[in-house]
Amino acid sequence: MTVEQPNRQSLIAREDSVLVIIDVQEKLLPVISDKEKIVENVVRLVRFANIIGLPIVLTEQKRLGNTIPEVKKELENVQPINKVHFNCFYCDDFAYRIDTIGKSTLILAGAEAHICVAQTAIFALPHFNVHIISDAVSSRTRENRIVSIKRMRQYGATISSAEMFIYELLQKAGTDEFKAILPLVK
Repeated sequence: MTVEQPNRQSLIAREDSVLVIIDVQEKLLPVISDKEKIVENVVRLVRFANIIGLPIVLTEQKRLGNTIPEVKKELENVQPINKVHFNCFYCDDFAYRIDTIGKSTLILAGAEAHICVAQTAIFALPHFNVHIISDAVSSRTRENRIVSIKRMRQYGATISSAEMFIYELLQKAGTDEFKAILPLVK
């Protein structure tokens, strides 16, 4: 059987993906809807990425403080990219890092779903496959989160969940990686 290159309608390919964590910061998270669930899933995504060697890019919006400690402690070797623009690609350091990593699938998580996540996703869609981890993005209001997910889907983003993403990249049970991630999905 011949395996073709991934496209927007296919499964995620780990060798062609990068996890992007957007603005999970100390001054922003306290006002985010469902913040406990968002933090839990972002931490799961980062731990999973570390287990399988998936590249991670982290952004911090200026004046919103540092990345929250729960996430930061999982990102030992990841330097945050400071930005002032809502669309991450308008930050030269972000665009350069994504270009240097050289992957064509962006896995997005973070805050706020209707601002930085949505603007980054919609801007990226002509050039990248974009997957939104729906249970790892949020906004100050549930309504803005819901509208943003609908809009990102309308523009072509694939909407997924943390667990769906994890199992999609694992592909099979019984491996050392599978055993290592079991605590993340139980």
